Amino acid sequence: MKQVRPKKNLGQHFLTDLNIAKRIADTVDEPNAELPVLEVGPGMGVMTQYLVEKPRPLKVVEIDRESVAYLRENFPRLNNNIIGGDFLRMDLNEVFDGQRFVLTGNYPYDISSQIFFKMLDNKDLIPCCTGMIQHEVAVRMAAKPGNKQYGILSVLIQAWYDVEYLFMVEPSVFNPPPKVQSAVIRMTRNAVTDLGCDEKLFKRIVKATFNQRRKMLRVSLRQICNPRPEFFDDPMMTRRPEQLSISEFIALTNKVATELT
Repeated sequence: MKQVRPKKNLGQHFLTDLNIAKRIADTVDEPNAELPVLEVGPGMGVMTQYLVEKPRPLKVVEIDRESVAYLRENFPRLNNNIIGGDFLRMDLNEVFDGQRFVLTGNYPYDISSQIFFKMLDNKDLIPCCTGMIQHEVAVRMAAKPGNKQYGILSVLIQAWYDVEYLFMVEPSVFNPPPKVQSAVIRMTRNAVTDLGCDEKLFKRIVKATFNQRRKMLRVSLRQICNPRPEFFDDPMMTRRPEQLSISEFIALTNKVATELT
């Protein structure tokens, strides 16, 4: 069967370097080497060929029908484990019958954030997520407080996962080459089981404050609550969101919650 043509509307950039493909595939081996693996967007299976050799269940999900046909012909060992569909619309509880699994893939750049938000919505199912994304997004995800890259993704993901920036990948190893550099990351669930605050309010505050990241908290928080004047006496209110740690965002959420009751 002829090779699959990369489709711009699907954000397809097929990895061509087998050494890098194997390095990415091997990121699933720690720390949950016994769990099944779900690969998102396998394309022509450059990573799949290494994942399928691992002694653990593997399923792949691919939205491109041409790629699905290619995978069915070239990876007969996967049998019925090739899912033709949209990962973002899937019920992840059904993938491995409610069993936890590791998520991996060469993620389309334009939907990588949506993929990770879906991961967060299913964090009890996904103890580890690895894969390749745009370098700039990887840097934001791993950024620490005080860094200008620190933002919404940093806080929401690091509240539940430890993020490792593993290595950079140059555009030249893709077909077609993207206009940006790529990077491989690994996210591993931390020990947090409860943030100790209202999670919906926590997300709302993180998004609201970073959407006005140049403004002090006392300004950006006014769109969420209309508190008593003494609420703004707290020295924290003169800070900007990139200066707050996750624990401080949790404390801030609880502080705001008292003003909403």
